[in-house]
Amino acid sequence: MTEHTAPVEIPDRYRYAVIPHIMVDNAAAAIAFYQRAFGAREEFRLDAPGGGVLHAEISIGRSALMLGDAGVDEAEAGAFASPAALGGTSVTLHVFVPDVDSLAKRAEAAGAEILQPPTDMFHGDRTVILKDPSGHMWVFLTHMENVSNEELRRRLAAFAE
Repeated sequence: MTEHTAPVEIPDRYRYAVIPHIMVDNAAAAIAFYQRAFGAREEFRLDAPGGGVLHAEISIGRSALMLGDAGVDEAEAGAFASPAALGGTSVTLHVFVPDVDSLAKRAEAAGAEILQPPTDMFHGDRTVILKDPSGHMWVFLTHMENVSNEELRRRLAAFAE
């Protein structure tokens, strides 16, 4: 164990966020998909000695995402599973982007399943909901207007009718 004599500064990209860390069955293919579909940038990759991706980090817009192969030998045995191994996922990843319509088209062409096409929503965002080939759920949003809490409640009631 390394002993630190001075405080270690948290990197800016991690300072104000919970960083999602997803597991997939083929991280290299998932990264390639995220690059094609979402315009992701690969920031870091640590390949496992026995093959596969032990840990990688990508950026989508200003959002960071960590991912890796669920089955690499170096990962803690049984601690990580992909959505396919679990029969689905209960987590949905939300990312704001400048143009949700163009992202939806690009994502669908790359192999994403569109569950809700781009739609103007009551909360003031244009939203698309999709599932990636690894089984992860995503909501991409383009902010269109600021909505007060009072107006949000009014719109929600009208939306629910």
